Amino acid sequence: MRVLICAGGTGGGIYPALAAATELQKAGIVPEDILWIGTKGEMEETLVPRAGLKLETISGGAIAGVSLPLKLKNGARLAASLPKSLRIVRRFRPDVMFMTGGYMAAPVTVACRALGVPIVIYLPDVEPGASVRFSLRFARKIGATTEGTAQFVPPHKLVVTGYPVRPELRAATQLSKEAALARFDLTPGRPTLFIFGGSRGAQKINRALMGCLPELLAQTQIIHVSGTQTWPEVEANWQGLSDEQKRWYRPYPYLHEEMGAAYRAADLVVARAGASMLGECPAFGLPAILIPLAWAWRYQKVNADYLTERGTAVQLTDDTLADQLLPTIQRLLDDPATLARMSAAARTLDKPDGAENLARLILAT
Repeated sequence: MRVLICAGGTGGGIYPALAAATELQKAGIVPEDILWIGTKGEMEETLVPRAGLKLETISGGAIAGVSLPLKLKNGARLAASLPKSLRIVRRFRPDVMFMTGGYMAAPVTVACRALGVPIVIYLPDVEPGASVRFSLRFARKIGATTEGTAQFVPPHKLVVTGYPVRPELRAATQLSKEAALARFDLTPGRPTLFIFGGSRGAQKINRALMGCLPELLAQTQIIHVSGTQTWPEVEANWQGLSDEQKRWYRPYPYLHEEMGAAYRAADLVVARAGASMLGECPAFGLPAILIPLAWAWRYQKVNADYLTERGTAVQLTDDTLADQLLPTIQRLLDDPATLARMSAAARTLDKPDGAENLARLILAT
């Protein structure tokens, strides 16, 4: 069986597809029978070859959440990528195309539809993102993280698979907390925060954290992933801290191999409400403070609401973040009973076989 994977742009689409690709290989599909289509210049150009998979790229860019001139420019680039998409699909001759979203969703969908290739879509977020909505009508089956997606897609196509947590993250759930803390040269017995804003970073989260960092470091230890775009500002702030403050603070522009250890070390997560929060926090039984991204308000807010309504998270907004981040963290850390209830609620949402379920859905198409 030959599988064409279409995913890219952000980690929210790439990582679930990588987890599914790993399970497909466990089921006997060799890497040569998997081809990944991504977007030129995006993070899949690093992550997909690192996973030992072949990558082809087309030109494109974001359509949602950008200015009208950029929307028109990127739309034209995607339209111009249709001939290349057709050539790739004709040459590879896949038995199925598996998509999680990304800028390239439309031209690859059109190419596969034209050439009779069946399409399977996985929706990491509760609500479908803008890039993949066009493709939903053409999908034979649609996998989803949660049952909440039923309100957005045809019920006869929907299969709730759970979120496909990456194998290396899932493996880290078996680490002892002490071993996970030791990976970052941190110590047991002090509350540990894990703060991040997505693969590119979140300037508002970073600045709100830096605004209250001295107060937090007086009582906690922090693993902070700033994102690559905002790292220079975070690094400069780190250099101005005292030696005692640096003892309890671990900032990074990006984590890959140690991401699982960071989750396992944490007592509380502060993050955007991207799709990974639906799978990764439950896998580690972690309570969270979620800040939905403003321009992606609709689908990140739906994700955050799903977790909040089930008792695993509380929410802040970008507008309230600077004033409310510190007291919200302090209130939760000072209330172990509430943290324990949030943690237990998170664990009830975990679906350990999400990646296997998704691979079976692809193979059955």
